[in-house]
Amino acid sequence: MSERAAVADLPVSTFTADVVTEIPPSATLLEVADALAAGEVGAAVVRDEGKVVGVVSERDLVGALARREPMDEVTAAEVASTELVWAEASAPVAEVANEMLVHYVRHVLVEEDGRLVGVVSARDLLGAFSTAELGLEDLD
Repeated sequence: MSERAAVADLPVSTFTADVVTEIPPSATLLEVADALAAGEVGAAVVRDEGKVVGVVSERDLVGALARREPMDEVTAAEVASTELVWAEASAPVAEVANEMLVHYVRHVLVEEDGRLVGVVSARDLLGAFSTAELGLEDLD
């Protein structure tokens, strides 16, 4: 079995971060940007009263900037993507990568036993496949 095939079969939870960056719906886009920068991530999960209700990504922030929206007034709830793509922690990487392509998203929420345990990004999966292809160790 090739190293690429081995990566494709790994559970997606192998590539999720230990910490999920979360924000309330009322967070301004400036606060969202601060949270993304502090967490060194490309997306933050919007949680309202314990429930995941959306995701705000760098792409959402850029869109708001392009529309000249006031970053200190517009809230996460106003720009968050609410059509969320979820994957079980045990789902194979290849399956999750395919879901990203089908749904045209860069971030998938990873759940285990009905609770959010991580977020996996297209960059995370690209890194996994490229290091396997090159036969390299983790490049982090």
